[in-house]
Amino acid sequence: VANTGFLSLCAHGRITGLAVEAGAGVSHVTAVCLGQTLKKSILRLSVAGELLSTHLHRLLMESPNEPMALQALTKKTLTQLKKQCCYVSLDYERDLHDPGCQHPAKFQMPDGHWVTLGKERFCCPEPLFQPALLQHSCPGLHELAWQSLQTVPDHARTDVLANIVLAGGSSMFPGFPERMCLGLNLLSQGTGVQVEVLASPERGTAAWVGGSMAASLTSFQGAWMTKGEYQEHGAEYVHKKF
Repeated sequence: VANTGFLSLCAHGRITGLAVEAGAGVSHVTAVCLGQTLKKSILRLSVAGELLSTHLHRLLMESPNEPMALQALTKKTLTQLKKQCCYVSLDYERDLHDPGCQHPAKFQMPDGHWVTLGKERFCCPEPLFQPALLQHSCPGLHELAWQSLQTVPDHARTDVLANIVLAGGSSMFPGFPERMCLGLNLLSQGTGVQVEVLASPERGTAAWVGGSMAASLTSFQGAWMTKGEYQEHGAEYVHKKF
């Protein structure tokens, strides 16, 4: 068992940094200093891939598309549709209200029907940055990242800021890295900090890759939690080991 934020940093060859993870079931932000996860820095957002798929289905049902064809959408097809057609807007309000900024896309469903997406393309992932669109009161992922950075000790903050890593399947939307960077730089105005993010093309599986790398290190052999330790200390001991 290991923190996925730490593993995502390992996949990028780093042991210090901020991991911004947008996955299937949940999104997280985690700061790590020299391999040690800062517990106060771990912030959670319950908006992630599965909820975005449901949101996309709802948006499509409200669109001019044929309702009967959309009702038969399976979870697998919705995921394919989302991956193939959706993107993150760099100016959501402008794109929402200016039809000229909306670029339709067509998607053929397994039954042969064609679905046309307009504003649904960028409205689908927007709750990652504006959870209020799904009636969630928590801040967006860029704001959580900035809040997490504020918990990092002063002496380590520069190093963490220089290593902001994106990870998880829901970070793969086109425009996601640029929007995250834009949001963080707006929040950092006046601080003299210019924020950049690291977005590997393989970031969708970063935690798995990092886990493989970490487990192969000889130093990792001393990090196992044995059955005896579990029986003696209980499940909470895992947080001391990792």
